[in-house]
Formats: sequence, C-alpha cells, structure tokens
Amino acid sequence: MENPNKSPDPSSPPPRSTSSSGLPFSKSKCAICLDEIRKEDGKAIFTAECSHSFHFGCITSNVKHGNRICPLCRTEWKQVPVFVNDRVVPAPTFPVQTGFEDDESLPVSQPSGVAAEHQALEIKLLPQVSAVEKSVARVDFAVLVHLKAAEGASDDRPATRAPLDLIAVLDVSGSMEGTKLHLLKNAVAFVIDNLGETDRLSVIAFSSGARRLFPLRLMSERGKREAIQAVNSLVAGGGTNIAEGLKIGARVIEDRRWKNPVSGMMLLSDGQDNFTLSRSHSHSHSHSHSLVRPRADYQCLIPSSRIPIHTFGFGADHDAELMHTISQVSSGTFSFIETETVIRDAFAQCIGGLLSVVALDQVVEIECLHEEGLKISSIKAGSYRSRVSSDGRTAKIDVGDMYAEEERDFLVILEIPRCEDESMPLVKIRCVYKDAVSREIVRVESGELSIQRPEQLTGEEVVSVEVDRQLNRFLVSEAMSEARVLADGETQSARARDGLCLSLSSELGALQERMTSRRMYERSGRAYA
Repeated sequence: MENPNKSPDPSSPPPRSTSSSGLPFSKSKCAICLDEIRKEDGKAIFTAECSHSFHFGCITSNVKHGNRICPLCRTEWKQVPVFVNDRVVPAPTFPVQTGFEDDESLPVSQPSGVAAEHQALEIKLLPQVSAVEKSVARVDFAVLVHLKAAEGASDDRPATRAPLDLIAVLDVSGSMEGTKLHLLKNAVAFVIDNLGETDRLSVIAFSSGARRLFPLRLMSERGKREAIQAVNSLVAGGGTNIAEGLKIGARVIEDRRWKNPVSGMMLLSDGQDNFTLSRSHSHSHSHSHSLVRPRADYQCLIPSSRIPIHTFGFGADHDAELMHTISQVSSGTFSFIETETVIRDAFAQCIGGLLSVVALDQVVEIECLHEEGLKISSIKAGSYRSRVSSDGRTAKIDVGDMYAEEERDFLVILEIPRCEDESMPLVKIRCVYKDAVSREIVRVESGELSIQRPEQLTGEEVVSVEVDRQLNRFLVSEAMSEARVLADGETQSARARDGLCLSLSSELGALQERMTSRRMYERSGRAYA
C-alpha cells in the first residue's frame, strides 16, 4: 500500500530525496525515527558521506547493532561514529519457549447455517471473441474467469462472520524507538478493539531475539484489556531478527490445539534483518547489491498450513525484497507504510479483510468440453499457484480465501482447432471452497462457455473489452515482475557501468519522457519507439 505524502506548500517546497524503494523522501526528516531534523531542537545531526542527514543518536544506535548501510540510498558507509568508553546497548534477552500448545479453548457452539442459505460466490466466463471462422485455428485464445464473492453482513441478514485467529509479529528493534513505537501501539490497540469475542489474538515482539507476549487468547473484554496492557509494555532496543519473529509466529499457528475457521498473520518491520544474513557474506562485498538474498531463505519459516502472512514495510529502511517474498509465497499482501501517520489505516484495511472472509481454501477447476484438439496451453493467474494436466484438458488454480465482495480475475489460454460445427463448446468452471461461516464444503459450477464457428465472419472481429483489459494487466504485471527481479539482482554488466547498458538506460529515459501524453508521443516519441 503506497500512501503519498500530503502536498506541500508550493511557496516553500521542502527538499526531496529518493529512498531505496524509489519513492521520494523528505530531507527534513530522519529516515530512521521519521522525526523532523531541526537545528533548534538541540539534537546533534550526523551527515553521512552520501550527504544524507540523520539524528546522531539514531545513527549511533544503528551502528552499535551492526548496521552501516544508508537507509535511503543503500550506500555502505566507510566512516561512522566512533565510540570511546561507551557502553554498547545490550540486546533484550528472551526466555526460550519450547511449546505453544497453550492456546485458549474456543467457545462451544454449533456453526451457524446462515451462510449456507445464499451462494457465497459468483462465476462469470467471457471469451476473447464470440466467433472464430471454421477454417481458422487459434493457439492463444483467451477466456476470462471472473470470480466475485458475495456481500458480507447486512441489515436484512444476521451479522454473522467467521471467527479469526490472528498472529501479530511486531518489530521493537532500536530504530522503532519514539514516535514509531507509540503509533504502532495505537494501531495494534485499534486492531484489538475491532476483534470480537470469538476471535483470538497472539502477539510476538522481536528485536535481536523474539518472544511471545501472550498465547492465542479470546478477545473478550478482559482479553482485550490484558492484550492492550501487554502491547503498551513494549520497549524498543536491539537489532532486527525478522526470522526469529516469523519462526515463533509459525509455531503459534502450527501448535495450537483449537482452530478458528479463518487464520492470518500480520508482520511489521522497519529494518533489514541483520541476524539471519551471514556476516561472512555481507563482509565479503562492498556494494549494497551483495545483500540481496535468494527467495528460498525465508520460505522454510512460513507455516506449512499456508497461513497468509500480510507484511508491512515501515519507513525507508525496511527490507522490501524480504517482505514481498514472504507475502507472495504465503498468499498474503505487502503494504508499504511511508509515513508513520498512516500505520493505523494500513492495519485497518488488513483487519477489515480478515474479518469479512466468506470463502476458504478455494480451488478453481477448469475442464475442456470440445473433444478433438481443444487444449489448455497456459493459465495466467499471477502469484496464485496453478497447474495444467499433462494432456491439457484440465487445469486448477489455488485461489485461497476470499473476502466479502472481493473480485478476482484469471485468464485461461486455449488452443482452438479448426471445426466444422456451427458452434464449439469451450470450457466449464467448477469452484470448490469451504463456507467460512457454516464450514460446509460448497461446489459452484458455471454454465458451458461456447463460441460460434461460422464459415466467414460478417464484419470486423470484436474483441471483448473485459478480456483485453485483463490481457493488458497481466502483460504489465509480468513486465514489472521481470523488472523487479533485475532490479533486485542486478547484472554484471550493469554493475560494471558498461557503456552499452548506460546508453540503453539513457535511451529508455528519453523514451519515457516522450510517452507522457499522446500529443508528446505524436510530436517526438514515435521515432524513439
């Protein structure tokens, strides 16, 4: 979630810089604590060799815990504050806990049957075109699968919803001290206040190590009061051990004795994990690109039960690659919180979705109908896991959970043979999921999707706007994914400042400037394209 800053006064625009995430960051703020940098405050100011400025106290805290990387431009500092006879701040010590089978039992009640009285899911199929000539074969014919979840609670229906097991994994490292930690506590209190009596919450705090503040506990009035007291007792200090926080969060989920229908984890951090990354690796290279880690490093810490992990990167120094990887692998979401004032809004959007889940563990099954030559060549499902059978006749997409009124779109790419019939049945869809309230297995089937096969088309072929829109969306998404992989990993020629690469980069910049509008493109951009 990207939250743009409020527009500054045009008469006195503040100086701007660019963070490592590519977003603008105000030079008047310290990128570590996010407080204003003002000389009149009496606080010492440290200006690094890369020209970025921070509060001296914030920098010394970072350096004490081994962080020598600029939070804004990712430059590795060679000159940092030197400590003489200064006591190193000790990292908080956490007791070792071996088991987490102490979750509070769920209230004894029968699942409500209200949700089963209405269909929680709608399926819509659209072909790329409605007709293909008999003599024409297509190898890239797109079919849009559109899913829409039903509405949640309303005035004319009892306000029933599925209860939630929520794990909050919170960064309390030294860089969270001050305003950040205060606003984090307020945001968590807001989440607690919005949970119901049948929802359960457990909070894990991590810095150099990690500890569970309390087990999965029902959010009764007493449970809420004690949970808020525990969160308010948190203090900041130490390094950033995201891996240990995730590990304990996973154990809480996997070791619980009782399970609510809906489960989720929220992970918030404002820094780079400086414990799991091997010291030898980080010291053997001098460039910030050497800190890029393989995605597989953190997959082993994600719960085997595939609980969605919703990650929140806080401020300019968060580990964006790690947070994105965790959320993508676990089918969660990744939100970037640029300024501390919007942390509550980010949490509110996440908890609002978790409290309105209507369909669980949803799987979409696709079946070809025409018997001769019709095959599924591929599925465009983004980060959702999909698979096509060896004969190309069936396919499946693991959709997971869906919130009330949520919509999802997938594209099925077909190979269509020539055909002598007047019409051709293409596919039908079946969705299998668990109703979040009644907990019953539900199967919803679409009708058969067919296209016409005339001898000759009368008039121009009309492409479905909805299908074309999704084709463009996936095309852009794939290009962005490729660009992100290149940006994260970099290439040898780019790192070496290769002349051809620099020329290509310059040409792309010029092309971008000439594509800002149709008029600009017609005037000067066409030749570049």
